[in-house]
Amino acid sequence: MTEESIVWTGHPSQWQNIGWFIACLLLIPIPVALWKWLETRNTIYSLSDQRLKFTRGVLTKTTEDLELYRVRDTKFEQGFFERMVGLGHVQLFTTDESSPGIVLPYIQGAEAVREKIRGLVEARRDAKRVRFLETE
Repeated sequence: MTEESIVWTGHPSQWQNIGWFIACLLLIPIPVALWKWLETRNTIYSLSDQRLKFTRGVLTKTTEDLELYRVRDTKFEQGFFERMVGLGHVQLFTTDESSPGIVLPYIQGAEAVREKIRGLVEARRDAKRVRFLETE
């Protein structure tokens, strides 16, 4: 088995919690905002040349892997607010039955991350000689 090399590591931006932070100033207790901050901080995406790994959890950790050759298509989304702060969402459409759709929300440089994923998916498919047939 060939050794993996990590290409990118990241996590969602805390901007996704701005509503919770503002609400803590006005309505709800600060521990809720602290918990949201911890959840975001402990969500880590790691992209290698073979797979995308998701690690989530504050008290209990969960790790999921997605083999890159299973990615069928990608999508990049960036709303007005995200454009202002340089963030975006990368959505992956896969053939994995447990995770047919995966979203990487509020990623810094999301368009570049999507392009990295696309290139690595093609390289991995070529290495494994995998092709998908589309049916109507």
